[in-house]
Amino acid sequence: MTTRPTKQLETFPNPKPGRDYHIQFDCPEFTCLCPMTGQPDFATVLIDYVPDALCVELKSLKLYLWSYRNEGAFHEAVTNQIADDLIAAINPRSITVTGKFWVRGGIATNVVVTHAK
Repeated sequence: MTTRPTKQLETFPNPKPGRDYHIQFDCPEFTCLCPMTGQPDFATVLIDYVPDALCVELKSLKLYLWSYRNEGAFHEAVTNQIADDLIAAINPRSITVTGKFWVRGGIATNVVVTHAK
């Protein structure tokens, strides 16, 4: 597996597909660029999902999130894109992706995306 940023999310079989359980990731070092100013935006990305047949592999998730570092994206768009890509990769029973963006211009932004089968 590479150690460079990538949009490829790796998966592995759910070890307990007959049970509903939550997998939660807390990613406090997310960075993308403001598409208006080019300045960096910092966020904590929280991912909470109930897997179905597949789980997302942690290192690939780290490299995936890293791939946004030099991309311009509105908070709403990038949070939805992360959710869409995870849904496409693992087809979870349910997922919530939260982007908690740091204060910019006196305003902190939280974007919460939910999806369930």
